[in-house]
Amino acid sequence: MKNSNYMGFGILACITLATILTGCHSSHQDKSAPASAYILPDSLLGAIQIDTVTNELYSSAITLNGRIDFDEDHIIRIYPMVSGIANNIHTALGDYVQRGELLATINSSDMSGYSNDLVTASNNLIVAKRNRDAVNSMYRSGLSSAQDSLNATVQYNQAKANVDKAKRVLENNGGGTNGDYYLRSPISGFIVQKNITNGTLIRPDNSNTLFTLSNLNQVWVMADVYESNIPYVKLGDSVNITTLSYPGKIFRGKIDKIMNMLDPESRVMKVRIVLNNPGFLLKPEMFASVVVNYSENKSMLSIPTKSLIFDNSQYYVLIYKSPSDISICPVQINGTKDDRTYITSGVALGDKVIATQALLIYQALND
Repeated sequence: MKNSNYMGFGILACITLATILTGCHSSHQDKSAPASAYILPDSLLGAIQIDTVTNELYSSAITLNGRIDFDEDHIIRIYPMVSGIANNIHTALGDYVQRGELLATINSSDMSGYSNDLVTASNNLIVAKRNRDAVNSMYRSGLSSAQDSLNATVQYNQAKANVDKAKRVLENNGGGTNGDYYLRSPISGFIVQKNITNGTLIRPDNSNTLFTLSNLNQVWVMADVYESNIPYVKLGDSVNITTLSYPGKIFRGKIDKIMNMLDPESRVMKVRIVLNNPGFLLKPEMFASVVVNYSENKSMLSIPTKSLIFDNSQYYVLIYKSPSDISICPVQINGTKDDRTYITSGVALGDKVIATQALLIYQALND
């Protein structure tokens, strides 16, 4: 008698499961039959979110390897302007400096020459002024000609121009009048490269930079695109960028330049994303993961990703018609993008799906 009861209970369970499955669109059978005698409580009905199956343009994503780089449009490289010996290096790699701040002092014979030129030009100006004044006085007294007065004035003007030239040369080379070249920062920013130490012999024909500065208010993300992914990458595509340093933070941007050529060794094409960098979180040479979002020219049924239930190697959704008519339907998914999942079968356009508390209701339906 006891075994008969167990057998009857098993048969009843099978009938109940069959009733649940017959309510799904994938079987194209009667969808009006409720999955079970379960009735959604009013307290839960007011707390759940019900969404609609929509038809949306299918979008997908590919992931690229990237690297944070300097914004080359906002970087300053300082080259040697004079020869000499560096001393009094006032800054270190990574320091933030203000525009006009002294970076280093260079003892330079060139600067001594520029200072001497200014002194010589200034003395010549004094002589030319005295000569002009004397000739003009004699001209007013009738002791010299108008031509003599004109020549004296021309010589004075030329001497004055030579002084102005010597001053400009000196100012363009640091402005030091004691034989020192004062190297100052032309912008406010970080010292991102430094190739000078105390005692360094400086030569103006050396192509190496002394300092490289960048404000880092913006950075570039350079991402590698392999040949197979080139068709999916287009100018203006939106991207989500993550880094090892900030795993929970997403930096959003757009592809603003495609290099349109492959590196002959790595066989990759470079794309560039320009990012604002508030707080200087992103540092040059950081590795980055770049997710490129792209759309395909086809539509597909879409549901909220949070409405999916995964059980026994199968995805399900709950189709809602009324508190007493909720069906469990297996679905086949094509992919997920952000908070939407694309469905190939199992639901129909306009179906209502339970988007929150779905797992709780699913378990209650299966009790």
